[in-house]
Amino acid sequence: MTDSPAARLQQLFEGHRLTPTQRRIAHCMVRRAAEVPFLSSVELAELAGVSQPSVTRFAVALGFDGYPALRRHLREVAPAEQAPGKGEFNEYQQAVEAEIENLRHLAAALADPAPVERAGQVLAASRPLPVLGLRAAASQAYGFAYFAAKVHPDVRLLDEGGTMLADRIDAAVRAGASALLCFALPRHPREVIETLTYAREAGLTVVTVADSAFAPVAKVSDLLIPAAVGTGLAFDTACAPMLLGRVLLEAMADGLPDAQSRLEEFDTRAAERGLFVE
Repeated sequence: MTDSPAARLQQLFEGHRLTPTQRRIAHCMVRRAAEVPFLSSVELAELAGVSQPSVTRFAVALGFDGYPALRRHLREVAPAEQAPGKGEFNEYQQAVEAEIENLRHLAAALADPAPVERAGQVLAASRPLPVLGLRAAASQAYGFAYFAAKVHPDVRLLDEGGTMLADRIDAAVRAGASALLCFALPRHPREVIETLTYAREAGLTVVTVADSAFAPVAKVSDLLIPAAVGTGLAFDTACAPMLLGRVLLEAMADGLPDAQSRLEEFDTRAAERGLFVE
């Protein structure tokens, strides 16, 4: 499968030591991957919330003579069909098309299943398994925890911030937890970074689903698997992170020998209770 624009950008950034400002530019470029080859340095700076000279320095840090050289490179490696052709779509259709591109990028990334398989093993081995997601990511954490509880013996949802977060992590560690799963989506709450820092200091392995490999949570994650969000509407859309969460569920279930029997037991009890309308 051909790499998506976002995948090519991430490959371009790999191996470079980037400053926080440069990581912010990289993060913005990944989120706007289809548009970047056609943006001026001023436009990119405005989107990333940095100065225009910062964009120039960023291009030089990647080994280019300046931003124009970086943009030429991106245009050369981008397939022609990636050129903006939004005129035939209204804004709602554009948002859907952007999500489809995000899903294509995720599919390309999953061509190497090793990171997801490793994450699944780590999550399956943690008893209990705390699942963290605050603010915009709370629904992703809830969805994962809801289904995970059907196959994992002890899932603990952490979807509300506050001082008790540390207490709940301490309790999970005392009960035997070895890992924590985090869903981290923009805008990234400072509290998430602080909580992940605390979790790692407590000895937990942090597995994170984030919108980019350059998201702020990367520095406090042991294993980060990216899935881009859509930014075309007033509020971000997160189809790819949700699907990645389901993929992680599948990988985790593969590491739980009694997962199938637990599902069958649930179905039997649900039928006895008349839980669902068939």
